Amino acid sequence: MIEVIRSFRDDESGQGITEYGAILAFVALLVAVVFGFASGSLQSAISQSFSSVTSQLNRLNSVST
Repeated sequence: MIEVIRSFRDDESGQGITEYGAILAFVALLVAVVFGFASGSLQSAISQSFSSVTSQLNRLNSVST
């Protein structure tokens, strides 16, 4: 009976997936907090970034043709 308890205690086969799950939960919580605090400003910053990338790609396309 002692051997069964020791082997169960020393078995770490599920430890990695548990750690990845904890890290994923922490990152999801962090993202939720950031979106909560930066409600409007984050959306406009992302929109401006995509607009800038789009205009630069269009400019590159017009120069190359």
